[in-house]
Amino acid sequence: MTDTTYILPADRGLIAVAGADGRPFLQGIVTNDVDAVDAAHAQYAAMLTPQGRIMWDFFLMSLDRDDGGLLLDCDRDGLPAFQKRLSMYRLRADVQLSDVSEAFTVVAFPGAAAPAALGLDPAPGNARPWHGGVIYTDPRLAALGARAIVPADRLDDALAATGFAVGDADSYDRLRLTLGVPGGAADLPPERALPLEVGFDELNALSWTKGCYMGQELTARMNYRALVKKRLLPVAIEGPAPPPGTPIELDGKDVGEMRSSNGDRGLAYLRLAAADAGQPLTCGEARLTPSRPDWFKRPTS
Repeated sequence: MTDTTYILPADRGLIAVAGADGRPFLQGIVTNDVDAVDAAHAQYAAMLTPQGRIMWDFFLMSLDRDDGGLLLDCDRDGLPAFQKRLSMYRLRADVQLSDVSEAFTVVAFPGAAAPAALGLDPAPGNARPWHGGVIYTDPRLAALGARAIVPADRLDDALAATGFAVGDADSYDRLRLTLGVPGGAADLPPERALPLEVGFDELNALSWTKGCYMGQELTARMNYRALVKKRLLPVAIEGPAPPPGTPIELDGKDVGEMRSSNGDRGLAYLRLAAADAGQPLTCGEARLTPSRPDWFKRPTS
């Protein structure tokens, strides 16, 4: 994989949020500050259960239109349930929700050099209008590269203008896994994962200043009491890659479970004490070696 390639992720869907109450509506139910999203800034965010567990994660961006509308780039398989849940909370607010997955296309430009090659500031979330859509540095980690949303009927012209070549989706997935970044329901089982245990603070998915949102109380309590004892970590895999959910053991004791993988790279949800023990971890027929990514900064207890 080079730093001048693009891929078209087939697993992404798009929800448009319009209406006078669209932004205030989202502000009260998602983890990041919706008011900070504009033509120059995109965000990563999540919607939690009232108990503070992740239901859906998504990218949030503006198309720089007069109506102030927003786009949510989310897991395609989970889109119908996500849109239905958003509709349930809408009540009488002036909010319109629509699936625009066919009207727009998601593009990913892998690699740390991609933002600069596309004329973007490398700061996570830096954005600008692009061919009727928006292009932005990945708001999680700049090392992942850049992303874009472009009208489907302008896709070919937009990609040709970059001069980038078609890339390998597997290589992009391995980059994500090597960096330790979760992606999709295999890494974030709905209504099970806690934001601080999967790196959502360091990955810029949480605002600590925006005020209340659904699930905020437990998340804030974990943050201020440093109650993080388990984490999602990258692992090197020796042997056949275990399927998601396979138990991980240390000295015969259960210390976590496998999440997604690609070849000899994967993510595992582990007790930090076991990950730091310096001893082999077994998972099915495989041996796992965990590591802490460079962006792993949070203190733990």
